[in-house]
Amino acid sequence: MNLDRLRKRVRQYIDQQQYQSALFWADKIASLSHEDPADIYWLAQCLYLTSQYHRASHAIRSRKLDKMFGACQYLAARCHYAAKEFQQALDILDVEETVSRKLLEKGGKEETVIPDWGMSPAAINSSICLLRGKIYDAMDNRPLATSSYKEALKLDVYCFEAFDLLTAHHMLTAQEEKDFLDSLPLNEQCTEEEEELLHFLFEHKLKKYNKPSELVVPEMVNGLQDNLDVVVSLAERHYYNCDFKTCFKLTSMVMVKDPFHANCLPVHIGTLVELGKSNELFYLSHKLVDLYPNNPVSWFAVGCYYLMVGHKNEHARRYLSKATTLERTYGPAWIAYGHSFAVESEHDQAMAAYFTAAQLMKGCHLPMLYIGLEYGLTNNSKLAERFFSQALGIAPEDPFVIHEVAVVAFQNGDWKTAEKLFLDAMEKIKAIGNEVTVDKWEPLLNNLGHVCRKLKKYDRALEYHRQALVLIPQHASTYAAIGYVHSLMGDFESAIDYFHTALGLKRDDTFSVTMLAHCIEMYIGDTDAYVATDIDDKVKGSLNTPALMKMLSTSEAGDLAATPRPEEAEDTSTMSLETPVSNQDKVMLETPLRLSLTLECDMYESDMMLDTLSDTST
Repeated sequence: MNLDRLRKRVRQYIDQQQYQSALFWADKIASLSHEDPADIYWLAQCLYLTSQYHRASHAIRSRKLDKMFGACQYLAARCHYAAKEFQQALDILDVEETVSRKLLEKGGKEETVIPDWGMSPAAINSSICLLRGKIYDAMDNRPLATSSYKEALKLDVYCFEAFDLLTAHHMLTAQEEKDFLDSLPLNEQCTEEEEELLHFLFEHKLKKYNKPSELVVPEMVNGLQDNLDVVVSLAERHYYNCDFKTCFKLTSMVMVKDPFHANCLPVHIGTLVELGKSNELFYLSHKLVDLYPNNPVSWFAVGCYYLMVGHKNEHARRYLSKATTLERTYGPAWIAYGHSFAVESEHDQAMAAYFTAAQLMKGCHLPMLYIGLEYGLTNNSKLAERFFSQALGIAPEDPFVIHEVAVVAFQNGDWKTAEKLFLDAMEKIKAIGNEVTVDKWEPLLNNLGHVCRKLKKYDRALEYHRQALVLIPQHASTYAAIGYVHSLMGDFESAIDYFHTALGLKRDDTFSVTMLAHCIEMYIGDTDAYVATDIDDKVKGSLNTPALMKMLSTSEAGDLAATPRPEEAEDTSTMSLETPVSNQDKVMLETPLRLSLTLECDMYESDMMLDTLSDTST
């Protein structure tokens, strides 16, 4: 009997996803051909496709085909991997070289056997390396998983899954990713045109949050601008550049064309959080949970919704925990889980979540950044500085990290270094090329104002504070900072106006209340009123009083000794969630980014001012 027609029928049923029909005929062909190895392989393939993993493995291993042919070895190991029997799968892959490989090395007839099964020897070896990497990943052996993925990609540069696992799970730092991409043998396995295409497609998957940058599509791959993956990559760039409105336009466009685009969902969720679109996030998360209850991104969306609405952190943690249970290596969920503790000032639990994220995402600097922030909030500047240095080592050009290192330098009283780092962060942001700086960077401008005030560059301090007011107009602490600079310059009239404005926005601002009272006292003068003297002349005279000069000089000289009050630190901190990352990211996501600052050290001065003013008043 001619079995070739029936064999083609089996392939046809597999292509049509009619696996039971394919299995029926594959079983009969195997018997009719007296258990020909190729027919047993396709029988096992059909059993695998119908989720009968142990039957498929037994069909191969009982006939010792896994020790003779690489394709059979791969399929048997794949069956045990699918059944979550990782050690057994690894044992099958780690046996001695198969007979087929030995024949191939000796110039045997192996090449005539393997192509009939639809796989070349290089493809089989690459697949085995990829599967070995997945097994190591499931067994939490990240270094071996990383080397296996790299080997798979070198054997077959078209193996996108290996590249995606390397980048999506943050196994390499940004520089290591770039070096690895340059080391791939593209010119040996691709034509010149395909080489440029592959290089572009892989390059746009590399880390996007380590520094602000733009995406450029080369002319040779001109038709890819509208490809959804490329559009999502462009959206990620905008997300990590903090241009959330542009990012939202792009992700919304992708979601219209493909409502459940896997790469777009984390970025879209992070953008909805940043823009405060709670209704849209509520609708999206419900839809995802209904349709994809076993996908971690569905529960990540629900957790982000509860985190965003506020006062629901316990609910957020419950759903984010479910996301990490479904996929332990899902970085954005771990970072958001840490944020849910951080917003409640539960620093230890937040750091535990961030430490887990750091172990799972070796090449990502965000967990290190957040651990440093938590140490900073607990006044442990030494450890904060150590973790910021680690984050800076992974992402030396990320303005968020540079900003946090500058804050530590400010707290240590190193004004010159703090100013240099703040200005460096500002240069990185300007390099993006956006016409308008986004409000995410308002704390940076305010901090530049504070450090300039410390260095007695009062005019520049006022300029930076006013730029901060343009980004977030109704911020009480910014008005208080401007008022304080004016008071140090002796312009009490302007200072009184700004302190009044600050109190109008925040009535219980102790610093503004105290400073307003003393500025009014200085403005009126601390001596008896002169008869027939204009008030302006009187103020000019009072500016030279020894009490005032002593107060201003001692307040600037002694403010290092003061400590900030906790309630003030809460008011002056800015927290935001990510994706990114930041896919994600960014976040985060990656996942999405949270900028948390001890920031705006008004209270360093305010405590000192209270002490000094009480001395001069007596």
